[in-house]
Amino acid sequence: MSTVTLGTPLPAFTAASTEGDISTESLKGQYAVLFFYPKNNTPGCTTESKDFRDQHDAFVAANCRVIGVSRDTMRSHEGVVKKLELPYPLIADPDETLCELFGVMKQKNMFGRQVRGIERSTFLIGPDGTLLKEWRKVKVPGHVTEVLETLQSQA
Repeated sequence: MSTVTLGTPLPAFTAASTEGDISTESLKGQYAVLFFYPKNNTPGCTTESKDFRDQHDAFVAANCRVIGVSRDTMRSHEGVVKKLELPYPLIADPDETLCELFGVMKQKNMFGRQVRGIERSTFLIGPDGTLLKEWRKVKVPGHVTEVLETLQSQA
């Protein structure tokens, strides 16, 4: 069950990332994009991560921090950051605390079987810590551009 609601401040959290702990408090004072993705080193997730990488300068110019989140381990994240040359941190959420907070864990159909996994989702957070916009059931093509355009219309 999601505990984040559009137009309200995010609940307090602290999570380990490839750049140290990230908390609700550390996000304040700038915009933030949290994008949740199913798994490192898979085609869609790699494309999405690279799209955020390729547009990263534009996000920074709009006073926005980009952060990726998945259930992968920190070791896996460190490898992906290096391999894809990502200029932003990845949060390791193997116990699904952040995933549950944002309500992104869903039953999905994978090769004819029901599996529980992350529904690709993105959240735009304002400088005051308020959830401004959410995208759920994200399709990768064009998504990062849409998020950037939404951010630029806010800033």
